[in-house]
Amino acid sequence: QVQLVESGGGLVQAGGALRLSCVASGRTFSSYHMGWFRQVPGKEREFVAAISWSGRETDYADSVKGRFTIDRDNAENKVSLQMNTLKPEDTAVYYCAADWMYGSIWPEYSWVNYDAWGQGTQVTVSS
Repeated sequence: QVQLVESGGGLVQAGGALRLSCVASGRTFSSYHMGWFRQVPGKEREFVAAISWSGRETDYADSVKGRFTIDRDNAENKVSLQMNTLKPEDTAVYYCAADWMYGSIWPEYSWVNYDAWGQGTQVTVSS
């Protein structure tokens, strides 16, 4: 099993930018597709972005397309989410997640099918 630790959240004004990072340890990082999800109180965890094990394929929720970019560095066991032009509705706890590539589908939008999660990092966008 892989262990994930996120960092980079914080408070930013609308229109600003943040970069989230997630560092993995344990099992071979390059054997996982990686995803970012977010959650606000009282709502289900929501898909934000995903990147394939190789980094060659990415996918985004419509709400963030054109504003967020996901990338990964398998040599550093890291996946990142660059968030630009942030909006108040982007406010949430953001989670990094790992999906063991063997037997999984691509892209995987459902949070229940991911195998490991980070502890989450709060992103707050003020208007």
